[in-house]
Amino acid sequence: MKAIIMAEFGDVDVLTMEDVPKPEIGDGEILVEVKAIGINPIDYVARSVGGPLRGNLEKSLPVILGWDVAGIVSETNSDQFKIGDKVFALSRFPQIAGGYAEFASVPADQVALMPSNISFEEAAAVPLAALTAWQALVEAADLQSGQRVLIHAAAGGVGHFAVQIAKTLGAHVIGTASARNFDFLKSIGVDEAVDYTAQDVAEVVSDVDVVLHALPPDLREAVSWPCLKTGGILVSLLGPVPEEEAAKHNARGAQIGVRPDGAQLAEIGGLIGSGAIKITIDKTYPLAEIGAAHTQLASRHTRGKIVLTV
Repeated sequence: MKAIIMAEFGDVDVLTMEDVPKPEIGDGEILVEVKAIGINPIDYVARSVGGPLRGNLEKSLPVILGWDVAGIVSETNSDQFKIGDKVFALSRFPQIAGGYAEFASVPADQVALMPSNISFEEAAAVPLAALTAWQALVEAADLQSGQRVLIHAAAGGVGHFAVQIAKTLGAHVIGTASARNFDFLKSIGVDEAVDYTAQDVAEVVSDVDVVLHALPPDLREAVSWPCLKTGGILVSLLGPVPEEEAAKHNARGAQIGVRPDGAQLAEIGGLIGSGAIKITIDKTYPLAEIGAAHTQLASRHTRGKIVLTV
């Protein structure tokens, strides 16, 4: 099969297409004929320097990156899925999953059936970003109807799912983005949009119950803690939140690192099937143009998601 191999860390030219053996599946696994692959910021971090995944990657080089896959079950060692099922998954994260390929082996408990109303490309855009939003808002923050939530980078991959998940929970949603994304934010349900390039977020946002901080840790003091009410919670996607830092602001802090979960993905799929969550794809690239896709992703100005097609 064709796959994108990374033999060393570096620029996009370290990603090369090669012929490799099709993966074998173990007990409780399925083999997916991959039709589309979602990419996320962790992809280019892993490629360039490894980031939090460097230890695993370094000892396993050469590796096949990629965690978000959508495709058709071609072999199965699980009674959960049958050959021909259309599925999507966040596979094995943060372990190596081999998603940038024509076939990928995936643990069945990390897989969900695709909603019937979306394409493979749309399905591949969902898993890591939507599960991150779900685990941050539903699990860590326990967001409730009527509460106020501030979502930073609301037009991005995680952000646009977080907005819609928060709305399904009945929350009042405030989102930060540049002004060019305001119409988009309104279209997915944001109640208040804040232009972080022109306004001091902490001056215009206050008394929120939850902040989803999808920004570097050093920005928490400026744009997140001042916005929280006493007893509120800041959920960080990048770096831990020290107890003493949260206590200083009379609030709570939590960090989440996304994990695969087929059952949660099925719940998200149900919301997509009902129309409660819409998927936004900024651009698709063929697998052979992986370098261009990583370059765009690294610009960090993507609206929604970038997807590779196989």
